Amino acid sequence: MKKLSAKGEAFTDLVLEVFRLNGLLLAAGDRLTSPVGLSSARWQVLGVVEHGAIPVAHVARIMGLTRQSVQQTADALERDGLIVYRDNPHHLRSKLMELTPKGREALDYVTERHSLWANEIGEKETEEALRQTSSLLRRLAESLEQERCSYQED
Repeated sequence: MKKLSAKGEAFTDLVLEVFRLNGLLLAAGDRLTSPVGLSSARWQVLGVVEHGAIPVAHVARIMGLTRQSVQQTADALERDGLIVYRDNPHHLRSKLMELTPKGREALDYVTERHSLWANEIGEKETEEALRQTSSLLRRLAESLEQERCSYQED
């Protein structure tokens, strides 16, 4: 069995911390959003849709999620009146999701709570450390995306 290099071990430690952080962030997101009937998953989708009408597949690509999981979340958001589907002039079968006034109201509530929460958590670190960590995570995501694409081509 091949042993981990020092960088491989450091990357593995980082992955385990990201897994743990992911669970904690989803739980925090659920707490922030539950008063308006949302969840972290619903918040993620609404957060993309608020920038303009967009198909489910594009949200999935942006968020690094499967189209099927975003479709299920989007259908639930529609049932609750937070988004509507409308025709897509560029693709007959791929409807566009659009925020409703009820969705806008829920998102505004969450945005306010998120600001308070993020400011409180962010205050515990330096801005430089937070930006460097974001940059590292972004580069790692790009590497993983390239690896995934090459794996799919094989």
